[in-house]
Amino acid sequence: MTPRFDFDLIASWIPQGARVLDLGCGDGELLAGLMATRGVKGYGVEIDPERVLAAVGHGVNVIQRDLETGLSMFEDDAFDFVILSQTLQAMRRSDEILKQMLRVGREGIVTFPNFGYWKHRLSILMGRMPVSESLPYQWYDTPNIHLCTVKDFEALCGTVGAEILDERVLHEGEIVGTLPNLLGSLGVFRFRRRG
Repeated sequence: MTPRFDFDLIASWIPQGARVLDLGCGDGELLAGLMATRGVKGYGVEIDPERVLAAVGHGVNVIQRDLETGLSMFEDDAFDFVILSQTLQAMRRSDEILKQMLRVGREGIVTFPNFGYWKHRLSILMGRMPVSESLPYQWYDTPNIHLCTVKDFEALCGTVGAEILDERVLHEGEIVGTLPNLLGSLGVFRFRRRG
C-alpha cells in the first residue's frame, strides 16, 4: 500500500473540534485519524460498499453515495473543512465537485497526483501512459479519468471562484520548493470561496 503523505499535511491544517466532510473517504483512515488526534466531528462519503464497511469499522460515520450526484444532502456552510483526497482525478466533473465543496464548507482541501511530474512527462515522451506510485494503474483499468497538473488545478480554482490559501507539492513526503510542477508527484491545496 502506498504511504499517504498527504494525510499529515491535511491534519496540520485542521484545528481541534472542526466539522469535517471527507469525500471519497475510502476506508475512513483519514477521518478516523482526525477524530482521534483533532477531535473532529463529521462524515465520510464513499461509493464502494466494501470501503463503506471498512470506514464503519474505523468508527467513521459514512454515507454511501456517488459524489457525481452532488452534495444536496448537506446545507450551505455545514462544515468547516471539506476534503477530497486523491479522488479528484476520478471525478467526471471536477469543476462541479469543487463548487459543491465551496458551498457546503468554509474551506476545501484537495490532493491529487500531479500529471506534470517529470517521470509522467517522460513516459508520455516515450510513447506510453505513465504508471507510477502515484498513478499505479495501467491505462486500460484506471479509475482516473481526468488527470491534471498543479498548474491546471490552480487555473481550475480561478474558474470556480476559489481563493488558494496554501498549496504544497510533495514527492515521497517531502515538500518540493524548486520547480514543483515538474519535480513533485502530489499536489495538496487548501482553498476557500473568493470574496
